[in-house]
Amino acid sequence: MTKIVFLDRETIGPDIVLTKPSAGHEWVEYPSTRPEEVAERLAGATIAVTNKVPIRRESLEKLPDLKFVTVAATGYDVIDVDACRERNVAVSNVRGYAENTVPDHAMALILALSRSLSGYRQDVIDGAWQKAGQFCFFNHPIFDLAGRKLGIIGEGVIGKGVAKRAEAFGMTVMFAAHKGVEGLGPLYTPFDEVIETADVITLHAPLTPKTRGVIAMPEFRRMKKKPLIVNTSRGGLVDEADLVQALEEGLIAGFGFDVLTREPPAPENPLLKVLNRPNVIVTPHVAWASNEAQSEVWRQVVESIDRFVAGDPVRRVV
Repeated sequence: MTKIVFLDRETIGPDIVLTKPSAGHEWVEYPSTRPEEVAERLAGATIAVTNKVPIRRESLEKLPDLKFVTVAATGYDVIDVDACRERNVAVSNVRGYAENTVPDHAMALILALSRSLSGYRQDVIDGAWQKAGQFCFFNHPIFDLAGRKLGIIGEGVIGKGVAKRAEAFGMTVMFAAHKGVEGLGPLYTPFDEVIETADVITLHAPLTPKTRGVIAMPEFRRMKKKPLIVNTSRGGLVDEADLVQALEEGLIAGFGFDVLTREPPAPENPLLKVLNRPNVIVTPHVAWASNEAQSEVWRQVVESIDRFVAGDPVRRVV
């Protein structure tokens, strides 16, 4: 009987019902798995399910029975794809599940920051409204989105989803040309122009050697409009130390991040030092995690297993 092992069940919310594959199988799951536990836990398994647990060459060399790895995410950098290819281990991922949930989260951050919701909410909690002599007070800036320029770095499905939502609020949308690249056509705005003229910049690009640190201090110093910076894509796209410095120097109006370079954050992460600022929002990598999106992730995982067993794999990356 096919043995299937899910290495990190806790990466899917407890409210999501995990249906099982159709073919006969033995199912084993663990809440989480440390890298050094991978080989032991996958011993005898034909199929592995992982979200963030790495499966590297040193583990694969100890797993002669493993034939298929299905990743419960779009990114598959946790898998040593070269080693899988050499050992004829197929790898599939999931795709397209976040086309609504991430744009919604990005717009929620933009709205919350533009209206200073965090700051005003805290003021009420602290009793500032109760002490005010007027029916309202003006501790934090508020600005309308209508007429503002939104710069989007990343022109995929999610970036386009944010553009659609932003246009509904009356924003002018600019898709940034790739940094240092010219001639991409009239649908793109030069990268430097986006940096210099956007009121809000939101990132929706993959993390590659070319995009790592795509926004750092040189870019912050050219931001004439002191924009809000929103990142619901990959933490390494923005230099975090430079981001905090830009905030402290008043080069940006604030930021909303759902992704960090290391997750959960290390104690020395500079963003942790400014979490109490009214113009800072950090959420724990949950932009992808609506109930609908998580259910779709799992549907695709089960589909990938059933199709592999049937000899007709889908969404293969190896």
